[in-house]
Formats: sequence, structure tokens, C-alpha cells
Amino acid sequence: METWSKPNSTRMEQVQTPVIPIVGELIRQHPGTISLGQGVVSYGPPPEAIAQISAFLNRPNNHKYQSVQGIPPLLAAIATKLQTENGITIGDQQQVVVTAGSNMGFLNAVLAITNPSDEIILQTPYYFNHEMAIQIAGCHAICVPTDENYQLQIEAIQQAITERTRAIVTISPNNPTGVVYPEAVLRQVNQLCRTYGLYHIHDAAYEYFTYNDVAAFTPGSIAGSADYTISLFSLSKAYGFASWRIGYMVIPESLLLSIMKIQDTNVICPAVISQYAALGALQVGRKYCQERLGAIAEVRQLMLQELQTIPDLCTIPPTDGAFYFLLRIHTSLEAMDLVQQLIQHYRVAALPGTTFGLQNGCYLRVAYAALERDTAQEGIGRLVRGLKEIIGRG
Repeated sequence: METWSKPNSTRMEQVQTPVIPIVGELIRQHPGTISLGQGVVSYGPPPEAIAQISAFLNRPNNHKYQSVQGIPPLLAAIATKLQTENGITIGDQQQVVVTAGSNMGFLNAVLAITNPSDEIILQTPYYFNHEMAIQIAGCHAICVPTDENYQLQIEAIQQAITERTRAIVTISPNNPTGVVYPEAVLRQVNQLCRTYGLYHIHDAAYEYFTYNDVAAFTPGSIAGSADYTISLFSLSKAYGFASWRIGYMVIPESLLLSIMKIQDTNVICPAVISQYAALGALQVGRKYCQERLGAIAEVRQLMLQELQTIPDLCTIPPTDGAFYFLLRIHTSLEAMDLVQQLIQHYRVAALPGTTFGLQNGCYLRVAYAALERDTAQEGIGRLVRGLKEIIGRG
């Protein structure tokens, strides 16, 4: 009698394991650990978002499936926001699709524009979920190093383009580095995409988180770029909305049918109750985030001052956005080994640079928006003390 053998599928083996749950488990094993790891804000959604839940409940039809693209009032609110804040006009050339977070938007985009074995250019260090999505789609992430200050290298990006390239990805303000790419440089990337017939996928999840009078630029506003530019946005950060899972994407009209097929198969429609809450958040608008940005900026400055006391142990390239520092640690230790020692012996957590594609050298990403000032001060104090003692011993 023949025995059944399990089919051998190796595709998902090529996809990296998300590091945040791994670090989270280490934190649970060591109570009292202060996490400088996950990129979330300390505040929750505005009351106006919660108030919209009553409107959702007052319409029994809302318990049924709704539009794959998004509920009409939310689509209208997004279109107004894009016009007034980003200089993007929704019409015949571009469409908005509401997604269950901007990660879904990125995966939607990759699946819509590629065939298996195609290539998508990422900047190193990259956002790990972008690299994972490309692998899941059966494509190849072509990683182009940024410079010593984590800024884009246009010539290197151009040299990485091949006949299999389908898109160039940019994130600004950037996760994991915190840098903001200058408008002129993003225009150069967009022009490369126009010249070579590629898509420019731009992630603007941190668009409101900028400092030192720096402004974030949206390439989707470039005249004549509507046919090849894909813009991704999220409510997770600015509105304390992480678990509500609402983002949106601006796509060329030509991709709408493909995106609808993908989204209908994957989720049918983003949770409608969350879409109502998102409508309430957008009615408050960006001022909700900006009113809280001052407190985040104070914690940012506090952490920066502490880290600058140990220039012999780590380098902090200049940043003006998001809520991260990506530290270059002066040690031969493996990044994950350092993370484990910091949690086990100093009760402070960060993320290893390896998960962002940095294989040469030791890097740590620290996040500063999730903590109140006193907790952040204690956490960064533990980190500095830990680096002094661990690297000193090395």
C-alpha cells in the first residue's frame, strides 16, 4: 500500500520570519523590559473616530459586505485630503482603494504589477514587510544600498535596473532610518521610472512625522506621473489607529481592475466598522497628529542627547522624520546577540538591523513615539548603560 507524502513547498521558506514577535516573546520572558522596538504611537484614535461607530451600528446593512474599493463617504474624504494636502487629484487617471493597512496596499501593488521572477528595487535598509511581500509574490527584491546617511543613491538605483525590473520603492519619511528624502531626489527616482517604464511605489505612512521644519514630498503629485506612480498611505501612525487596520492606496486607473481582483480574493472589503472610524479621524484631520507631535519631538530630542554621549560606541546619521533612529553600533557582535543581551541583562529592547537587510555590521533600530517622557528616559538610559558595558566587555 502506498503511503501519502507531504508535498514539498519551499516558497515560504524563503520569506524571513517577522522579528517583532520574536523580540516580543523575549520581552514577555523578561518582565519589566522597556520596549524601544515596535513603531507605534502612545496615543489612541480621536473621539470623533469612536463616535462614528454609532453611525455604523445605526445602519443594519453595514453588517453585510460593502464595496471592495471602500465605502463612498470615506473615499470622498480621502480624495479631499489628497487634493488639499498632497496635491493629488482623484479622477479619470487615478483611483483610491481603501486597504486593511498600507501593508495590504503594498502587497496589492506587487501582485498587480508583476509576474513571478520579476524584480522590484528596494533601498537598503528596507522595511522588512516590503521585502517579505516581494518574496511571497514569487519575485526578487533587488536591494540598493543607501549612503552613509541613509540617503538615496540615484546612480546605484539606475544601475540596478534590468529588463525584469517592474518598480522602484521609496519610503519617506523612512522606516527604519527616520530620514526624509529631498523632493529633488524623489523627482529623480520618479523620472527614472518614467524613462524606463517602471512603477514608482512610494510609501507615505509617516507623512506627518517630520521635524526641524522639514516637509515630506509626495511623488504622486508630480505632473504627468499618474500613469506609473502608486502612493501608499496609512492611518495607523498619525491617528493612533494601528489595530484598526485602515490604509489607502492611490493607483493608476489602469490597475484598478487588477487591484479589485486581488482585494476581493484576500479580504473582500476592509472592515467596515474601521472604515467608519477612519472617516471620523479624517474629519478631524492632520491637526490631531500635529497637536501631539511636540511631545514626540521632546522624547526624540531626549533620546538623541543621550545617544550623543556615546559617539565612540554608536553613530547616529542625521534624521528629520518618522520616529526611529537606526544606530550603527561599533562592535563585532551580531545584532540579534546584542538585542538578546540588552533584554536579558538591561531590560530594554530594540530591533536588530539584520531584519532590515543590513547584514554587514551591527545596527539597532530604536523607536521613540510609543513611550511617555519618563519611561523613554529610563529606557534610553538602560540602552546607553547596556551598550557601554556590553561593548566595553567586548
